[in-house]
Amino acid sequence: MLTLFTSITKYICLILAGLYTYCNFRYLSIPDKEDADPLCDWQYRIVLLLHFLMSAVLFFHDMKKETVFLYISELLYFLLYPMLCRRFYHNINRLLLNNTLIFLCYGLIMLERLGFSKSVKQFVIVILASVLTLPIPYLIDKIWDLVRWRFAFVVVGIGLLLSVLAIGVTSYGARMSISIGGFTFQASEIVKILFVLAMAGMLDQAHNFKELCVTTVIAAVHVLILVGCRDLGSALIFFLSYIFMVFIATNQKRYLVLGAAAAGMAAVFSYHFFSHVRTRVFAFIDPWADISDKGYQITQSLFAIGTGGFTGLGLCQGMPKKIPIVEKDFIISAISEELGAATAIAIILICLGCFMQMMMIGTYMESLFYKLIAVGLAIQYVTQVFLTIGGAIKFIPSTGVTLPFISYGGSSLIASFLVFAIIQAMFIIQGNEDEKELSALYQSREQEMDEPDSAQEGYSAEQVSESELFDDEE
Repeated sequence: MLTLFTSITKYICLILAGLYTYCNFRYLSIPDKEDADPLCDWQYRIVLLLHFLMSAVLFFHDMKKETVFLYISELLYFLLYPMLCRRFYHNINRLLLNNTLIFLCYGLIMLERLGFSKSVKQFVIVILASVLTLPIPYLIDKIWDLVRWRFAFVVVGIGLLLSVLAIGVTSYGARMSISIGGFTFQASEIVKILFVLAMAGMLDQAHNFKELCVTTVIAAVHVLILVGCRDLGSALIFFLSYIFMVFIATNQKRYLVLGAAAAGMAAVFSYHFFSHVRTRVFAFIDPWADISDKGYQITQSLFAIGTGGFTGLGLCQGMPKKIPIVEKDFIISAISEELGAATAIAIILICLGCFMQMMMIGTYMESLFYKLIAVGLAIQYVTQVFLTIGGAIKFIPSTGVTLPFISYGGSSLIASFLVFAIIQAMFIIQGNEDEKELSALYQSREQEMDEPDSAQEGYSAEQVSESELFDDEE
C-alpha cells in the first residue's frame, strides 16, 4: 500500500512540477504584471501542494511525530514569509518569490530524506536568512548613493579572502571556509556579492582606460587570492561575472574575447599546478577507470540518475546516500534518482527562468551602477547552477559548487537569499519609480483638462461684462 501511495504521489508531483515550470515561462511572456498575478497564485498553490504530498510520503515511511512537527513549521514559513514580503513591498517580483519557495521546498524535502537533523538545521538557517534579508530592499531604496561604498566593499571582501588564505580550513583540496567557535562559514559566498557591488561601483565611475585597468587589477586580486586558496570554482564565478560586467559597461566585445583567452590559460595552469584539479579531470574523462577511488563520486551520481530514469523511483525508494557529499555538490543527482529526471529538468528550467528575470530587471534599470549589479549577480547565479549540475551529470569536471537554495550549507543559503533580495530591491525601486511617473502623468493630464475649462469660463465672464457695458451705454 505504501509503495502504491508513493508511486501515485510521484506522478502527481511530476505533473505539478511541469505545470509550475509552464507558469514560470508564461509569466515572462506577459508584459503587465497584474495580468500575470493569477499565474503566480497558481504557482504558490502548487508549491504548497508539492510540499504537502512529499512530506506525507516521508511521514508514512518513518511514522515519526518529528516529521509532522517539521512539516507544520515549514508550512507556517511558506504561509508567513510570502505574506510578509508582499505586505512590506507591494511591488515585489512574485515570480522570484515563488521560485525561492519551490527551491526551498525541494531542498528541505530532500535533506529530510537524506538526514532529518540536516533538514532541521537548514530550516533554522532559512528562517534566520529570511529575517536578515527582508529589510534589504527597503535599505537599498533609502541608500541610493550605494556607489560611494565601493572601496569599503573592496576592503572587506579582500580582507575576508585573506583571512581564509591565512587561517582557512582545507576541505577536499581547497581552502574555502573559516571555523570560529564551532561555527564554519564559507567566506567566498558573501564576498562574491561584495565583489559585484564593488566592481559595479568602480566600473560606473571609470571614465577612461586607466581607471578601467585599476578596476581590473582589483578584480584580479580577488581571483588570485581564491586561486591561492585553491577554490577554483569560486574563482571562475568571480572571473566570469567581472568579464560580463566590463562588457556591459564598455559595450566592447573584445573584452569577452580576452576573457575567454584568459580563462583558457587559467584552466591549463590549474591543471598543471593543482593535484586535486588533475584528479577531478581524470574522474571526468574516464571515471570507470578508477571506479573505487577517483571516479567513485561521479559514477555513483551517474548510477543514481540512470536508475531513477525520467520519472524517478519515488521518495525513499532509491539509494542517494551512496553518493559522497550528496547533500551539497550532488543534490540534483538525489532529486533525479527519486523524483525523476523530469523534476530535475524542471528545476533547471526554473533556474533559467530566474536568470532571465534577473537580466530583464537589469535592462529596465536606468542607472548603470544598478544595471551592472543585476548583470553581475545574474551571471554568478547561472554560472553556479551550471557548475553544480554540469559536474553532477559529467558534463564538466566537478568544481565543488553548491546549488542555490537547494544544497545543504548555511553560507550558500544566506548568500542566495542576499542575491535574490538585492535583485528584488532593484525591481521594487523601479516599480516605485514607474508608479511615481505614472501618477505625475495623470496629474499633468488632469491639469491640462482643467485649464481650458478655466479659460473658457474666464472668457464667458469677460464677454458678459462687455455686453452689460454696451447695454448701459445705449
